[in-house]
Amino acid sequence: MIAPLTPPDNQPPEEPQHPEAAPVADLGGLGGPELARELREGALIALVVAVSGVLLGVLWNWLAPHTPLISDTRNVYLKNTEGEEAIGADGTFVLLSLAFGVLTAAAVFVFRRRGGIPLVVALVVGGLLGAVLGWVTGMWLGPTPDVAAHAKQVGPGVTFDGPLRLQAKGALLAWPIAAMLTQLALTGLFGPRDPEPEPPHWPGDPHAQQPPATD
Repeated sequence: MIAPLTPPDNQPPEEPQHPEAAPVADLGGLGGPELARELREGALIALVVAVSGVLLGVLWNWLAPHTPLISDTRNVYLKNTEGEEAIGADGTFVLLSLAFGVLTAAAVFVFRRRGGIPLVVALVVGGLLGAVLGWVTGMWLGPTPDVAAHAKQVGPGVTFDGPLRLQAKGALLAWPIAAMLTQLALTGLFGPRDPEPEPPHWPGDPHAQQPPATD
């Protein structure tokens, strides 16, 4: 007779390895490489959208009405006391920002053809940064903010343009809001659809597939 083999130190015998059991795949962390790729694309999209704010500033300085000023030997006055140039400058900035939001979101959707939280966040962050950059660029390209020095330079009784200013700072949100809404609308209308789940089969259902008969 052959005595059964016992493992040393009373250790339980090792369980046999099943060839059909496959090792668990390493997903590479939460989300895996797919999430990392989306984050990289989102950062690139936010950067490109933000840089396009320079064009917003150029168009704002070109299209927005400027406030005419006039001075005497001591003070600077509005040439047209009933003018609405300040409101017109804010309105021009809002309209341009809405257009930029729609166009950037549409361009990103054509490039990606799908949505996702990282993409929406990239458009919102990039749009906000682009609006701020456009605001600063437009003021920098416009007349000098030193009104007293400008009035002294042109001389008394001569009309000159006042600095380009954004009175309503809430206008900076027009671009990111328009981009977010456009992206969500395009994704809902033209984005890929999830496959519909198969209907469940209940016992006794005549339409359920019957198992093959056995002899």
